[in-house]
Amino acid sequence: MRTKTAMLALVTLAASTMPLGAAQAQAKIGVVNVARLLQEAPQAQAASQVLEGEFATRKRELQTLERDLKTREEKLQKDGATMAEAERRNQEKTLRDSQRDFARKQNEFMEDLNVRRNEALGQLQRTVLQEVQTYAKTAGLDLVVADALYASASIDITQQVLSALQAKGKTPAPAKP
Repeated sequence: MRTKTAMLALVTLAASTMPLGAAQAQAKIGVVNVARLLQEAPQAQAASQVLEGEFATRKRELQTLERDLKTREEKLQKDGATMAEAERRNQEKTLRDSQRDFARKQNEFMEDLNVRRNEALGQLQRTVLQEVQTYAKTAGLDLVVADALYASASIDITQQVLSALQAKGKTPAPAKP
């Protein structure tokens, strides 16, 4: 235990005697705005369009079902007073069952959409991370910081990474097997 403490003290002492300016001058640092990349990358817009296309049919079906339920409910409200008691109860039960079925379908739709959205976001994040790493290696950066509170424009690499993503976004993606 004493040797570890002594060794740590020795390393700390050696590090503190090293000129601070020399250590900083050697490190090349870049800062990237990940939120901007995730929002503006053409891959994000493509993923959004794919999701919209994938879920458009189910969304339209739910909207149609919702309008139908609303129409049936309004008709029951309007004609309920003049209906026979048994018929009114039967239509109310049918309407409640339909509303429960609609709520279940709507919940399933939202869960499926969220799962797919999270999958697409995960893939987009991996793509962005890979592109940031590629740019950092080619630019010879030692450290890349994501979403810093403040960074001067001279070390902000967001636009360069975005340009690389846009260039990759213009080339057709390989077909899925």
